[in-house]
Amino acid sequence: MRIGITISALLLSFSTFAPAADFVGYVIDASCATKAAMKGNEACARKCIKGGSPAVLLGDGDKVYKLDDQAKVAEHAGHKVKVTGTLNGDTIKVENIVVDSGCVPGPTGCR
Repeated sequence: MRIGITISALLLSFSTFAPAADFVGYVIDASCATKAAMKGNEACARKCIKGGSPAVLLGDGDKVYKLDDQAKVAEHAGHKVKVTGTLNGDTIKVENIVVDSGCVPGPTGCR
């Protein structure tokens, strides 16, 4: 009986484990995420995030992901980035974030 319970608990813990993955997109504020003209607009994203709008990742196909660590991603507002983390629903638990190699940050985003 004890072995059965232990095995069940072990299997349950593995089923909730999600390996880290990479997500590429633009860090933008949630209020502008649906506006195509704001994609990569660093000045606007910084202003809105500083004003309290949460930062999100605008990924491929205009998929919007929430980001759990706002302090870690705020400095990348408007940048095209690669976020490494685990996805839970529509929220990425951010482990690491770096500027995407195809992005040269400028005053209005990537050039």
